[in-house]
Amino acid sequence: MARIDLPAGDELTSWLQLSPIGDGLSAFAGAVYTQSRLSRREFEAARVRVAESNRCVTCLNTRYEDGDEQGLDAAFYANVTNWSDYAGYSERERLAIEFAERFCERWTDDDPAFWARLRRSFSDGEIVDLALQVGELVGAGRILHMLDIAQTCGLTIHRDNSMVLHPLAPATELAAGSS
Repeated sequence: MARIDLPAGDELTSWLQLSPIGDGLSAFAGAVYTQSRLSRREFEAARVRVAESNRCVTCLNTRYEDGDEQGLDAAFYANVTNWSDYAGYSERERLAIEFAERFCERWTDDDPAFWARLRRSFSDGEIVDLALQVGELVGAGRILHMLDIAQTCGLTIHRDNSMVLHPLAPATELAAGSS
């Protein structure tokens, strides 16, 4: 249950109506999901690493409707915290995950070798896209977690970029359904 009184509407976005800044965050989030120069897999790799760091239930349970077509399968998601050892990621996907991890957990580290690897694989514009995306994801995910908004839901992102919340099955149902 949310820690604030939510206006009527979609739990994921209705809270934005409570602030004059809400429209700005909504526009920024929309741009993050639709205007990046990164591939879907690179974006998802970073997004899921941020979700792991934020411990945001909604973010951890967000999937693209056409994810399987993009190679976003269960193994892709399951190995995000094991990114350096998982052979299923490209070098750019590994770097996107590492960037997100550093942004969340080690943002003050000075590691010239990391930056050299990142700059060999990404253009400056792509690095700025990645930084803006990760920054938005960290902030929005932590807001959702802190305010306990939509923390019993998952999210499906459809082909037209519309997003639909759905309740998560209780753990007992998930366990029974996976056998």
